[in-house]
Amino acid sequence: MAIKATTKKPLFGNRVSHANNKTRHMQKLNVQKVKIGNQTVTMTAREAKKIKASK
Repeated sequence: MAIKATTKKPLFGNRVSHANNKTRHMQKLNVQKVKIGNQTVTMTAREAKKIKASK
């Protein structure tokens, strides 16, 4: 089981058509499983990239 390490939430917005119809949609996070030591942690790809660069 992976530990959740991020506090980020998905973004919500509207898709707007040429006829100006609005449809609600959601952008989900790019969540990855990353091994840190002997633990598996779920975090966003951006956070994982920052951790990898700091080593």
